[in-house]
Amino acid sequence: MALLERISSPADLKKLSIEELGDLACELRQYIVDVVSQRGGHLASSLGAVEIALAVHYVFDSPRDRVLWDVGHQSYAHKIITGRREAFRELRTRGGISGFPNRFESEHDAFGVGHASTAISAALGIAASRDLRGEDFYLVSVVGDGALTGGLSFEGINQAGHLKKNRFIIILNDNEMSISRNVGALARYLTKITTKQLYLRFEADVWELLGRIPNVGLGARRLARRMKESIKNLVVPTILFEELGFRYVGPLDGHDLSQLVETLGEIRGVPGPVLLHVMTKKGKGYCFAEENAEKFHGIGSFHAGTGGPRSGTAPPTYSEVFGETLIELARSDERVVAVTAAMTEGTGLAPFARAYPERFFDVGIAEQHAVAFAAGLAREGFKPFVAIYSTFLQRAFDQIVHDAALQRLPVRFVLDRAGIVGEDGPTHHGAFDLSYLRCVPNMTIMAPRDAADLRAMLAAALAHESGPIAIRFPRGAAASREGAGRSPVVIGKGELLRRGGDAVIVAVGSMVYPSLEAAESLATEGISAAVIDARFAKPLDAELIAATAAGGAPVLVVEENAMPGGFGEAVIDLLAARGLRNAVKAAGLPDRFVPHGRRDELLGELGLSAEAIAAHARGLVGARAPRAEGGDS
Repeated sequence: MALLERISSPADLKKLSIEELGDLACELRQYIVDVVSQRGGHLASSLGAVEIALAVHYVFDSPRDRVLWDVGHQSYAHKIITGRREAFRELRTRGGISGFPNRFESEHDAFGVGHASTAISAALGIAASRDLRGEDFYLVSVVGDGALTGGLSFEGINQAGHLKKNRFIIILNDNEMSISRNVGALARYLTKITTKQLYLRFEADVWELLGRIPNVGLGARRLARRMKESIKNLVVPTILFEELGFRYVGPLDGHDLSQLVETLGEIRGVPGPVLLHVMTKKGKGYCFAEENAEKFHGIGSFHAGTGGPRSGTAPPTYSEVFGETLIELARSDERVVAVTAAMTEGTGLAPFARAYPERFFDVGIAEQHAVAFAAGLAREGFKPFVAIYSTFLQRAFDQIVHDAALQRLPVRFVLDRAGIVGEDGPTHHGAFDLSYLRCVPNMTIMAPRDAADLRAMLAAALAHESGPIAIRFPRGAAASREGAGRSPVVIGKGELLRRGGDAVIVAVGSMVYPSLEAAESLATEGISAAVIDARFAKPLDAELIAATAAGGAPVLVVEENAMPGGFGEAVIDLLAARGLRNAVKAAGLPDRFVPHGRRDELLGELGLSAEAIAAHARGLVGARAPRAEGGDS
């Protein structure tokens, strides 16, 4: 790591030769693998973008020039060479650096990102601000990892082509998972020629000259345009971007530092917006990630020498239970279809895709389209299950309201990663889904406490035909408790799991078992606490909750969701409407963005561990004051 130890800022890169940059790329890859094997993270994408990060910082002058990454999965090398080499060792740990660009972390992170497809629009906004102030710095958006499947990217490209901002460069990192490979000697030769200032001046002069030729000028221009486009389209996909107002350059080998540096240096002087298309290999330099980029996209700690996990065999995750159950449902009902937004593996749908390829739809990073598409399927009598991470479904809120709920179409939403997700941090925490779904008319919301509940709720969702219905569950292993003997899942009905007269704990989803543990702990202190598994955040089981609270015992409501607008508010409103003046406390996620860290660590800090829930209830029993309050978690 001799070279890497000399790099404390992008300015240090400029002291190196191109050959030394190549050696530094090797050192960076080894360092990234070493750290991620210990901490977990997004490995394959960042390994593929090492040379892009080096070339960009070698040619441009961050932080004066703004570099935006879309999505942040590619940014590890960028973080390391912008003053965070040592801090990178604590990647994604509580108090350590984020796994994504974060403008509060470094001046070199021009714009925060965790979701895809945002960098072009954000960079264009910065470019417009720059021009209004009369400044002249460059904007470089590194777009990849499927981000161009999102409509927001094309909305940004559309306006960028219209505004024609200078010093605005998009680097399309094509890692063979979105745009087709198109390389070859002729393509590389054209790329080299078309970036030269001499060529650009010659092209403009010829264009002007053709327009001046009497009688034949217009026809000659048309012929020249057709010849140019026909020749170029034999080798490169230029038409889309050039018709949208961009100068298209590429494709280049994204691991050829010499060519990247030379080309970036040339296009600095090209007028108007430029799109540079580079081809990279996801997982480059680490054989296990190259062979299985999806596995190493987002991964926990692993043995760097073998690529295998450090932990032993883990119990099934909620995602896996969902995927297995959906296959069973599809076997019995040919109308069952699955829809996801570029999260086939993450949502547990890979087995379904293999079993029923004709009934599986991955729409790319296009959540709005996924929901409207599913609404169309539901309109025609199919039974779509839309599996999207909670934090990403936020992007499709209007489609949830307008296309599903307003029309009472039974779209079945499966919200993975609901609640605290851990090391990915605030961009990925599913903190708001109970709040943003609870306010939608015709919406039904369920939350399983374990694997058996999830299976039963999926079956209930299949049978539900009176409007959209959502099931939300957390990241990680599904609690595995015996399902026999429990109450069947009936829409709007909860379950009383434990009786008690000193306090009532009303919990939903992932907070049910910690609440039961808290009740058991309180029992050793002589405090008898009832525990209700609400099962439904909407509609509430009003009769069960009101009847259990009728004795006047204080009520604690526990949810792994933001408290504003959440489940706790729903229960407090219910008790008030019934005229019950029990002391009430809501425990949930606070009205702020929660940082990254281990999930159990964060839940403890936020007052949502079993011990913290017991403390909340203990305080209520001690107070016994007839008031309602929002908990300060």
